[in-house]
Amino acid sequence: MYFEPMSEFDYDLIVIGAGSGGTRTARISASYGAKTLVVEGDRAGGTCVLRGCVPKKLLVYASQFSEQVSDAEGFCWQINNFKSNWVDLIKKKNKELDRLHEIYVNLIKNSGCDLISGWGQIIGPNKVSIKKNDGDVLEFSSKKIMIAVGGESSFPSFEGNNFMINSDIALDINKLPNSIAIYGSGYIAVEFAGIFNGFGVDTHLIFRADKVLRGFDEDVRQHLMTSMKEKGISIHNEITISEIERSHESLNVKLSTGKNLLVETVMGATGRIPKISGLGLQKVGVKLGERGEILVNKSNQTNIKSIYAIGDVTDKITLTPIAIAEGHAFADREFGGIDRYISYDNVPSAVFSQPSIAVVGLNYEQAKKNNMNVREYKSEFRALKNTITGNPERTLMKLVVDQDTQKVIGAHMIGPDAAEIIQGVAVAIKAGALKSDFDSTIGIHPSAAEEFVTMRS
Repeated sequence: MYFEPMSEFDYDLIVIGAGSGGTRTARISASYGAKTLVVEGDRAGGTCVLRGCVPKKLLVYASQFSEQVSDAEGFCWQINNFKSNWVDLIKKKNKELDRLHEIYVNLIKNSGCDLISGWGQIIGPNKVSIKKNDGDVLEFSSKKIMIAVGGESSFPSFEGNNFMINSDIALDINKLPNSIAIYGSGYIAVEFAGIFNGFGVDTHLIFRADKVLRGFDEDVRQHLMTSMKEKGISIHNEITISEIERSHESLNVKLSTGKNLLVETVMGATGRIPKISGLGLQKVGVKLGERGEILVNKSNQTNIKSIYAIGDVTDKITLTPIAIAEGHAFADREFGGIDRYISYDNVPSAVFSQPSIAVVGLNYEQAKKNNMNVREYKSEFRALKNTITGNPERTLMKLVVDQDTQKVIGAHMIGPDAAEIIQGVAVAIKAGALKSDFDSTIGIHPSAAEEFVTMRS
């Protein structure tokens, strides 16, 4: 035991939220001897496991088989009567989520933490009220309180927005629509566009920007849009929705151009916001930002010294591994006696669009804005597999190099297995690898990954 429990409180730590970040916080804190309670009103696992990364990627996998069958025929496989069963797929997906929920419950309990199913509300600097799912209300005191509740979908304000579904509902619809309009240009929008299109749904992507995925490399953004069009997705860029109205069995989407789009389903994917409703933060004086995010210092501590927050509810870098890392570092500092903080530099990320995208570090535009002397290396090619199948999809890979130090400061890829490839590249960039280190590394041939060590221009 590294930590001496505080007897004047019921707990040393109460964690509100049993997602990936909250669970890691609780487990590591308990391992140091902290008496820990986890409060969760929904199932354990959080957004990523239950309503985000995991179920979404399962559907991405499933949706890709239509293209893979076409590729298989290009390799002379004879496939007849190929079709999907959406209802059975959703049942299988939900069975997997049930399994993961049980794993999270066991992780929490086996680490020595208490777990209560209910909705937590902070009623004082060191006090939490819990409305249990059976209706009972409990109150506990704690030396420290950790908020790890994540985020939730938000909808734009216009007439008829109540007809829209969000990503949570899209993951569980009981019947595939014949047509869908997706409103948004971020990673959720482009990922679901690929999913529905892969299942044969007439898919429309509507957004007000000129390109998808604001903040990503410009070439990557354009490359994705071109690929999506080639796959049959209708792109409506520089357009907004002014109104949605019911029209018999369909929805009439009124566009800013004056034209109308008639579809069966409309999905809103214009972003997520911190999930702070019902937490009682204003009453106890926790300071919030403009988007409702909980403001924290480098220790993930709010302006109330006993209250902390990690993950999407802080709206810093909204990635599950970040929440996990923040929670682990918090436990190390507060209960393990280890003065450790995480770095937010060179955080790799991926978009499971079709084709997929993965990035780490700066892109060329970001580097130039920072007045850096940079050079960009680029490779674009048709994968070996596609030369046989006739699939027009191309892969794009880029390196950004600081000319003054010769350090590789960014890597960007769009193409198959992008996330798997960039993860290794991220280690090199994190370690400060030079362009010459990449150049002197022997490539694996034939592979897409070898392009990262053979780029010369």
